[in-house]
Amino acid sequence: MTRNVQFIAFLTASLAVLLLSLTPARSDDAATARSVIESQINAFLNDDMAAAYSFAAPSIKRMYPDQNRFFDMVKRGYQPVYRPGNFAFGRYKGAQDGSGMVQEVIIQGPDGQDWTALYSLERQPDGSFKINGVQMIRAAAPQT
Repeated sequence: MTRNVQFIAFLTASLAVLLLSLTPARSDDAATARSVIESQINAFLNDDMAAAYSFAAPSIKRMYPDQNRFFDMVKRGYQPVYRPGNFAFGRYKGAQDGSGMVQEVIIQGPDGQDWTALYSLERQPDGSFKINGVQMIRAAAPQT
């Protein structure tokens, strides 16, 4: 197995364990998380680096210590999030202790490709939610 395949297998297994350990989120938490995600997507669409960066969790800000690096990373690696066509919210699951949640977002990329974006959000000490990761899963091509 190559390193990339091993890494992808590890991420997939980790996500499965995370999803299995989550319970349905409270509807007010889900609405708040959806608002955070939608606000960040709108900031990307408006090239508002400061606003987009403000929705990132501290762990993301440690990896990308300034908004320019963060914005460049999103533009390079997350085009469907940076320039989505249509997007819609899907399922969500919250941690039993209320510390975070995973929100599914179905996104059409700028090239028309459909994706599922699994947003991981964590509750901050002030009660707000910040985005601490997004896993992109390419949708299967429609069968003709």
